[in-house]
Amino acid sequence: MKTLDDHVIIYDDECPMCNLYTRAFVQTKMLDDNGRQAYSAISKELQALLDQQKACNEIALVNTNTKNVLYGIDSLFHVLGNSFPFLKPIFRLPGVHWISKRLYSFVSYNRKVIAPAANKKNKNQCIPTLDLKYRWLYIAFVWIVTSLVLNSYSPLLLPLVPKGNFYREFAICGGQILFQSMVVRLLRKEKLIDYLGNMMTVSLIGALLLIPVLIIGKLGLIVNPYFYMGYFMIVVGLMILEHMRRVKLLNIHWSATLGWIIYRLLVLTIIL
Repeated sequence: MKTLDDHVIIYDDECPMCNLYTRAFVQTKMLDDNGRQAYSAISKELQALLDQQKACNEIALVNTNTKNVLYGIDSLFHVLGNSFPFLKPIFRLPGVHWISKRLYSFVSYNRKVIAPAANKKNKNQCIPTLDLKYRWLYIAFVWIVTSLVLNSYSPLLLPLVPKGNFYREFAICGGQILFQSMVVRLLRKEKLIDYLGNMMTVSLIGALLLIPVLIIGKLGLIVNPYFYMGYFMIVVGLMILEHMRRVKLLNIHWSATLGWIIYRLLVLTIIL
């Protein structure tokens, strides 16, 4: 594998995904041992070469010889293309680049609500611009995924819970968004869009945790509905704890979590 020498990738050290793949680039010798720097500890020489906000939005790759800087999907394609030359013609295809750029932006602009970090004073933080288009796309994406998973899981709870359908789960998830929007607007209106992104990530975590047991149920390995109800309640408990953690990080009053619980209890009362 060919190493891309004289290049430094500037990554967000508070982003687990950024940390993971940039470390992999160095460990696999795609970049040399000095081939990455955290944005929070970037040298003044490299900082002077960057478009600061663009580097927060999209990971930057600096050529230390030519001083040229690539951002986002172009920086990743450059690293991968150097190690795997056969990929270069694929990366140049307009459709591949267009789709990849938007998928990259979808994750990058939402990374702080996917994996939030505590605000640290006196630190050069790598905070992306709030892009409402990508934030609402993320909310809609999680809304649909969560509704699909819950719709698939609900038959495992019969006869403990009445049979539902996708539209019921979709409406419940949508109602949660509206209900919590009203709650958080009263508590900290300026944090609403960040809160909704975090809340939907909590929902996504819950959906992902249900999938392994959902597979067990679909395979017919366990047929006892009490097992699936018990596991579901464990997942809900973990979601409440994660919701509390994220609300605290956002400096929103704990009653936002109380509202989240109250809504779920109201829905459960109506369903039963």
